[in-house]
Amino acid sequence: MVKLAHKQLENPSPSKLEKYLGEFVYGGIDGCVTTFAVVAGSVGAGLDSAIIIILGFANLLADGFSMSVGAYLSSKSERDNYSKHRKREYWEIKHMPEDEKEEIRVIYQEKGFEGELLEQVVETITSDRDRWVDVMMKDELGMMKDHKSPLIIGFVTYISFISIGLIPLMLYVWDYFQPIDQDLFLLTSLLTGLGFIIIGLLKTYVNETKMWKGALETLFLGAIAAVVAYYVGDILEQLLTK
Repeated sequence: MVKLAHKQLENPSPSKLEKYLGEFVYGGIDGCVTTFAVVAGSVGAGLDSAIIIILGFANLLADGFSMSVGAYLSSKSERDNYSKHRKREYWEIKHMPEDEKEEIRVIYQEKGFEGELLEQVVETITSDRDRWVDVMMKDELGMMKDHKSPLIIGFVTYISFISIGLIPLMLYVWDYFQPIDQDLFLLTSLLTGLGFIIIGLLKTYVNETKMWKGALETLFLGAIAAVVAYYVGDILEQLLTK
């Protein structure tokens, strides 16, 4: 029974790929949505392919860098905050052991433990300082340590933003060097839609939701962003060229 009480402290370790899949998915979604919005807005404004490429890549590199820095700083801030509270718990255990022991007792009373079993659990937990602090961090403060590296989070976010965000620009780059005798925006919309579906399917793996729901949700949001950008570009072009 005491061993069962500690199983809640154990979490299965995901693979390195799974650990950062969430960052890849959301970086990719943001990259694809924002770049496609730039392309759609430029097409709506009647800009030629060369300008679309310039604006698209400027957005891709600058926004991707901004998002990756934001992801890095956010992760680092959370890690620093966790470390600060963990150090405080060690200090409290050292200087106020009885008070902290009583807090453990209250925590496990609320979980349904009582009598001799409760005291066994309290003694087992408080016999190891690190285990004691782990319980306080999780059950008192509701904080869990994130084992992911802030640097890798920022890097994965940037790579994902760039790689998936390239999809709406691919055909325009191709057309610049080897003209395509087709409706570029239509072909780009179809290709980008496929990209949204793929990244949406990956999102369902992260969120553990239905595949069709994740794919359609991502496709719908991307389409809304593109429609808004297209008509904003079209309206501004008409207003500014009058």
